[in-house]
Amino acid sequence: MGIISGTLSAIVSGVTFCFCSASASLCSAWCGNDKPSTSPPSAKSGRMRSVVLLGFSIIVALSFQYGLGPNVSQLQWSYFIDAWTQSCENDNPELVKVCSGNAGVYRASSAAFFFFVIFGLAALCKPTANRDAWPAKYALYCLLCAGTCFIPNDPIFMPIYLWVARIGSVFFVLLQQIILVDVAYNWNESWIEKADKAEIDEGTGKGKKWLGAILFSCFVLYAGSLVAIILLYVHFGGCQSNDAFISITLVGSIIATIVQLTMSETGSLLTSASMTAYVTYLCGSAVSKNPNAVCNPKLGETSVGNIVVGLMFVFISLMWTGFSYTNDKRLGGSTTAAPEASVEDAEEGKPVGGVVMNENADANETNESSDTTSPKSFNNSWKLNAVMALVCCWYAMTLTGWGSIDKRGDISNPDAGDVSMWMLIVSQWIALLLYLWTLIAPSLFPDRDFS
Repeated sequence: MGIISGTLSAIVSGVTFCFCSASASLCSAWCGNDKPSTSPPSAKSGRMRSVVLLGFSIIVALSFQYGLGPNVSQLQWSYFIDAWTQSCENDNPELVKVCSGNAGVYRASSAAFFFFVIFGLAALCKPTANRDAWPAKYALYCLLCAGTCFIPNDPIFMPIYLWVARIGSVFFVLLQQIILVDVAYNWNESWIEKADKAEIDEGTGKGKKWLGAILFSCFVLYAGSLVAIILLYVHFGGCQSNDAFISITLVGSIIATIVQLTMSETGSLLTSASMTAYVTYLCGSAVSKNPNAVCNPKLGETSVGNIVVGLMFVFISLMWTGFSYTNDKRLGGSTTAAPEASVEDAEEGKPVGGVVMNENADANETNESSDTTSPKSFNNSWKLNAVMALVCCWYAMTLTGWGSIDKRGDISNPDAGDVSMWMLIVSQWIALLLYLWTLIAPSLFPDRDFS
């Protein structure tokens, strides 16, 4: 019996070990390190898993805002009720529910915000931190989020984090406009360079295809913007605010194009067309967030279909914001990154990111070199976390109407609201003024370099 018992114990132990190893391997393959440990990190290391965590936090925020927050009073735990309704005193019970829902968004967003701040500091000290131990990171966020549920609103979430999110969102709005203007200029410069390269490499006249592509893109962008402005007048016109926003968009785009054609030596038609399309998009987004149902036909009945479509649209747009603004080039990474080093290269002693990996080398020297001798992108890896932290502030303000509990949309239009509308239109004005400045500044200050 002893032999049988020992054999069974060994079998059970072996099966358990295999099961645990397989589970760990699957977990590591899905959310572990995104590159072999011998490959150097870059500005976008851990980007996809950071975006996944952002998406999860948005889902939690929406669940808290429209699930737990408004119904917290139905729980049989007085401490929990007091924690979520603190600073939400109001004679209108519906506004109390809205305030409690907003508090739920602050909890999920603040947990994600502090998560990215902590690991941004970690990446600043150790660049590989962005790609390490993602299962533990997901677990840490869940613990942070669960812990915030037991913290009273006042003062951590309202007003401290509320103002942190507002300030962070303002910085993100400014960052958006600077990046978009830069992208518009870079697009034109890239295609001009390709046209020049084609003339040199392929022969005279071969660059015309790129110049033709530039003109075609200008036509598409201007025509699309004009059609969009006409549709905005048709569907959102009739209200004084909407008419003013649409008219400013049209006039501002025309002025920017005229200045670029007549006064600027650095601008280009493609850049002006890109900015026209962008400010038209911002105008459409702004008027679609008008909480006045008379001015906004997008506001419909709170049906199940409208709720699903509205929440999905907000989720996808916020996820796209987090994904697009953590692009390697936007984080300051090199446009011509060095090829990724492989495990085979490391085993053969070939250089990996400026470090020679050789099994005969001293371990201490290797570790020291890997921390000090690294590509430039090593120094940019913390920027991903910084941008993600700002996106957390941005989505908190987007979902809560910048902290307001009235004059906002409902569950089928969660991002509608007066403050959200005005923030978008102010963003448009900043983008137009910034672009106009880039056009006239070289002429006003010829001694300065604006390249």
